[in-house]
Amino acid sequence: MSVSPTLAEALADGTVVLDGGLSNQLESAGHDLGDELWSARLLAERPEAVTEAHLAYFRAGADVAITSSYQATFEGFARRGIDRDRAAGLMTLSVEAAREAARRTDAARPLWVAASAGPYGAMLADGSEYRGRYGLTVDALERFHRPRLEVLAAAGPDVLALETVPDTDEAAALLRAVRGLGVPAWLTYSVAGGRTRAGQSLERAFALAADADEVIAVGVNCCAPQDVEAAATTAARVTGKPVVVYPNSGETWDAGARAWTGRATFTLERVRSWRRAGARLIGGCCRVGPQAIAGIAEAARAPA
Repeated sequence: MSVSPTLAEALADGTVVLDGGLSNQLESAGHDLGDELWSARLLAERPEAVTEAHLAYFRAGADVAITSSYQATFEGFARRGIDRDRAAGLMTLSVEAAREAARRTDAARPLWVAASAGPYGAMLADGSEYRGRYGLTVDALERFHRPRLEVLAAAGPDVLALETVPDTDEAAALLRAVRGLGVPAWLTYSVAGGRTRAGQSLERAFALAADADEVIAVGVNCCAPQDVEAAATTAARVTGKPVVVYPNSGETWDAGARAWTGRATFTLERVRSWRRAGARLIGGCCRVGPQAIAGIAEAARAPA
């Protein structure tokens, strides 16, 4: 029986395709995510819907499913009256739901599961993950992240996705929090205009992960497509590690109107430029659905 390669081994051989936005896939299936727990609410109420959303992306050509645990925290669940044991069970279920989708996928290629760990601001559900600088110390942020990372790691994902990180303090805390868990991780910042959301240089931000043995890839997510190429180039140069990128569609969220505006700027030509810049894990975030992932898969598997 052949043994599937690890994700790190696959990155050494070529491009790996990530999924797209889980929330927009769930919403397109008719699920209301207007809740502080966002997609994590469905782990308690409709876990089969989460599996079906992952399955849509695997069938579109994704190699990696990112779990619905981005907004799953002990503190957030507690506000909904869910105790720690039940919360831990739901975090574990997020990994199991993605594994179940992989089992249902009729694909000869290896498939992997990335357990999502969103930033502290995602728990606050007030948009502060796009600002960072919460007024907490690195030690306090590490204490927040470590318990749920322990639960997610114990669930057996292939990698921990430390994602949408807005500043270097939180990145430092996350890098400390994953030590000794026995599961590799990737670290992705949310950026704007060539800097972290908190305004720090990307050279400084990526340098934090350069010597972290647990980190198998670094990059950006939940950002504008036009910010990806320069960030990918910097990440590759500073760390020497494979680069992971999964930006938004390029449309803009109007909080007042509660609607997306503008046009998508996520194109296959951009995907090719990201590959040339060093990206090896490529997918999409908000508003990037299965159709776009199918295009990414075709482009990513073509000669660079």
